[in-house]
Amino acid sequence: MSEKKFNSKENGWSDLVKKEDWWAVWIGLILVVAAVILWSLGSSIKFITAKIPKWTDIGVLFSALGNNIWSIVLLFVVFLILFSIANLFLHYRFKDFFIGFLLLFILSVIINSFSSWGWAQKYNLEAPLVALFIGLIISNLFSIPKWFETALRTELYVKVGIVLLGATLPFTLIVKAGPVAFLQATVIAVSTFLIIYFVGTKWLGLDKRFAATLGAGGSICGVSASIAVGSAIQTKKEHVSVAISLVVAWAVVMIFALSIFIKVTGISAGAAGAWIGTSEFADAAGVTAASSFGDKAITTFTLMKVVGRDMFIGIWCFILAIISITKWEDKETGVKANASDIWHRFPKFVIGFFVGSIFLTILLSSVSPAAAVTVNSNVIAPIKEIRTWAFTFCFLSIGLTTRFKQLTAVGWKPFAAFSTGAVINVILGYLVSVVILGSYWSSL
Repeated sequence: MSEKKFNSKENGWSDLVKKEDWWAVWIGLILVVAAVILWSLGSSIKFITAKIPKWTDIGVLFSALGNNIWSIVLLFVVFLILFSIANLFLHYRFKDFFIGFLLLFILSVIINSFSSWGWAQKYNLEAPLVALFIGLIISNLFSIPKWFETALRTELYVKVGIVLLGATLPFTLIVKAGPVAFLQATVIAVSTFLIIYFVGTKWLGLDKRFAATLGAGGSICGVSASIAVGSAIQTKKEHVSVAISLVVAWAVVMIFALSIFIKVTGISAGAAGAWIGTSEFADAAGVTAASSFGDKAITTFTLMKVVGRDMFIGIWCFILAIISITKWEDKETGVKANASDIWHRFPKFVIGFFVGSIFLTILLSSVSPAAAVTVNSNVIAPIKEIRTWAFTFCFLSIGLTTRFKQLTAVGWKPFAAFSTGAVINVILGYLVSVVILGSYWSSL
């Protein structure tokens, strides 16, 4: 048997402060706990969300930025402190990170300001998606300085965002969505993943980790799933970039294709929203398509996409990390993983995702209906705003570290695998949402 060992070594309790995954958990949960404590004291964490209101006139924007300047500064300081403490233990230089993060934050403020513009909101150009495009443009036109790269901590930002995502998706939402919605999301998400994975590995000969990353992006929640799963199974950076590019490209195509087909065939709003929720890869693109069919379509889309599918990100990271360690790497190294290897490599930010979700579930179930309303407005809503900032940092970092040459170097096979899954996903979504459960969604 080969003497080669897994490249991880159990370091005991020191891992709690030496691993990026754990710092994502600590940062995310610190923000969640702070939000709950402030709510219990009759206040709210809203004062650091730096929320930029919708605007249609540039004068209104400048006025809003002026009025929110201290909230913006406080948000920067809070993130800087939390990330800097993490970087201290992860051995990153504070000076380089500070300068780079300051520039990253300023770019994020500009992007969030753009996304708050009435025209941008009309087309649901959410900040993370805009950040991705802006980052791609900058990185492919200009050279990124080394000192800036220190602040482009893609995985740390997305992992913090995912922990915060868990705190905005209490398990009670699954109950509200109903067993039908959850079952439909499960069947289609699993089917789509397996199709992309099978086509990619069996027919096209793609690396298992690459195919799994493509499958996650096309079956769960698009860009976030591609990054999170790619990190959990340790796929190559360029493979994650390819998956993200395919998600974004197909998401844009689906906005127009689904909207036109629904209007031509006269599908009801409820069924239309559910179909969009099972077929769109990105929340922003899905909302864009669903919003043209009214509030009912947006409601059913939310149940299917945000609750039914986005919740899978933690579950898939857990499952695929175990498979990667015990099956794929076992064959590569000739060494069978033991329990400590599995625990050491397990994506710890998934723990933060579920802890945040369970914490908010317990809180909501233990208070009166009136208090639950204030929890939603003073805890969950602000956490969503902070989560958007974390995802903006992440997607901007992705764009700033991605070169189009890297994407074209992998050839046509990833596109073929992903597109096969996307097409079958749309067909399955139509059959289940419109043909089989059309009356259910229409009457919901």
